[in-house]
Amino acid sequence: MTRLRLNADMGESLGPWVMGRDSELMPHVDLANVACGFHASDPDTIRATVRLAVAHGVTVGAHPAYPDLVGFGRRSLACSPEEVENLLLYQLGALAGICRAEGAPLGYVKPHGALYNDMMRDPEMLAAVMRAVAAYDPKLPLMVMATRDNAPAQRLAEHHGLTLWFEAFADRAYDGQGRLVSRREPGAVHHDPALIVEQARRIARGEPLAASDGSELVLEAETLCVHGDNPESIAAVVAIRQALNAL
Repeated sequence: MTRLRLNADMGESLGPWVMGRDSELMPHVDLANVACGFHASDPDTIRATVRLAVAHGVTVGAHPAYPDLVGFGRRSLACSPEEVENLLLYQLGALAGICRAEGAPLGYVKPHGALYNDMMRDPEMLAAVMRAVAAYDPKLPLMVMATRDNAPAQRLAEHHGLTLWFEAFADRAYDGQGRLVSRREPGAVHHDPALIVEQARRIARGEPLAASDGSELVLEAETLCVHGDNPESIAAVVAIRQALNAL
């Protein structure tokens, strides 16, 4: 059975606009994916988020994205692999500077939104992300999506000398290949707290999930993504934490 570390996207507010309930969520997670300014956040928000993570003993990770503030990083942009490398290096450097000021080492990298989805679909894009991480610090783990077959991503990571952390989702439906069902499809997002907690348990135990095509799906993951957008989601995270601690 894998000890699943809980990760959550953090620091995604922008000026007076507030996104998420970071102060309520932070005590219950292990890993904070901190926005780096391209899809959300600003210097004040980033520093406050890093300070909050330090106060709770939570590892800070970079959450870089396409430069898409208006679309919250959820739109694919026509960036070349070289541009992807450079935009990652720019964002890693920005967050690392604040981490250094707060005495918090940068712990890992998890791309955001469309960039994350694109790299999982396109090996050239994934290779570009890996080159950027390896050039910045090859000791930094890269978080990628766990699928039915993690081997191709693992081989590419070994080529670049990187460690991967495979990520799963308790509140999302999966297709037969172990990829997330599009949010445009009915049933793509789970809302039943009992179902979400049970999916988290099954992932932690290495037990099969029911994919959308009816097949059994086993996900090998080290970390579970959770959310803190509203009181209900905070309650779900607390329930997941309690359930995993009881395993």
